[in-house]
Amino acid sequence: MNFFFEVLFGGLLSGIMYSLVALGFVLIYKASGVFNFAQGSMVLFAALTFVGILELGVPFWPALLLCLLVMMLLAVGIERIVLRPLVNQPPIALFMATIGLSYLLEGLGQGIWGTQVRALDLGIEDLPNEMIQEALGIQVSTFDLFSAGCAAVLVGGLALFFNKTRVGLALRAVADDHQAALAVGIPLQHVWAIVWAAAGLVALVAGLLWGSRLGVQFSLSLVALKALPVLILGGFTSVAGAIVGGLIIGASEKLAEVYISTFTGGAVAAIENWFPYMLALLFLLVRPQGLFGEKIIERV
Repeated sequence: MNFFFEVLFGGLLSGIMYSLVALGFVLIYKASGVFNFAQGSMVLFAALTFVGILELGVPFWPALLLCLLVMMLLAVGIERIVLRPLVNQPPIALFMATIGLSYLLEGLGQGIWGTQVRALDLGIEDLPNEMIQEALGIQVSTFDLFSAGCAAVLVGGLALFFNKTRVGLALRAVADDHQAALAVGIPLQHVWAIVWAAAGLVALVAGLLWGSRLGVQFSLSLVALKALPVLILGGFTSVAGAIVGGLIIGASEKLAEVYISTFTGGAVAAIENWFPYMLALLFLLVRPQGLFGEKIIERV
């Protein structure tokens, strides 16, 4: 039984890593109704920038603050140069703009900091936590616990910011209807800039954690693909959905990898790679808007 809980906890903690990437998608989608194709590239750009600043000899914490400042300025630049001219344009125009941004950020990041694979050490060992092992008899990675703590702090801060402040109310108004929000005096560009800045912060946190685990390299931008089944399950408009969806996907893929693979005698390989997408596809057929997504009814 200990082995089952060990796999389950490991999957849940891995799912939180997926949720961090999914959060960036949710923030942009809530504000603009557009799937931000560039979120994976933002994760890569943030990680490349942080490692590049460290290599210049800047200490850890100043480098972190400097990288955060870079991501904030990048977000404001995206809003001013790319998004502002596209206000009230069809969603497909915004989606295409994010595709262009994706390639631009990948090229810009690798052009400035290089294309070689870099190691990123956050000082947290990816080893079983001794306290949990002694108390519960199961092995849980200390790095995964640290990632879960970071995600909890980040989600708590974003929830307070968007639910208890005027910006959060403005965000919901903009998400419902851009033109109506503009008509009542809500500065659409400011809201978008703040949301993109928040997405930049989320990309930085995700980039550091994923970069520490996988190494800072081009393939880091592909972790965004791991967020897709999370978004389908949780819903594209819910921060809580991104977390719950991540937990479900993380736990189910680990359990499937261990138990289905054992049940089939190893005849079905690499279950962890395709099981989340199959689960998301089945769920999509039953509840297209996701667990926490909003069901939109249009009256004719």
